[in-house]
Amino acid sequence: MTLVILAAFGCVTLLLTQISEVLSRLPQIIRAWRQLRHELSGGTEPGFRDHPAGVTNPDTPSVDPSGRARTAGEPEAGRDEA
Repeated sequence: MTLVILAAFGCVTLLLTQISEVLSRLPQIIRAWRQLRHELSGGTEPGFRDHPAGVTNPDTPSVDPSGRARTAGEPEAGRDEA
């Protein structure tokens, strides 16, 4: 009888852990689903944003205050450049 109770609690714990994992990843799952729908519709869905707010493309060059273009992965100016 004790083994049955332990097994039942183990199954409940496993189930709750799995539900918690899915719920924690739900925003990422929803974004992926929307992107898939956008790709399948040929990019014609109104109101779709390719990138969520605050996310930038690391390959896109950015501009520093000195007016010199640099890539996003390049360190900030301020070191001696030779």
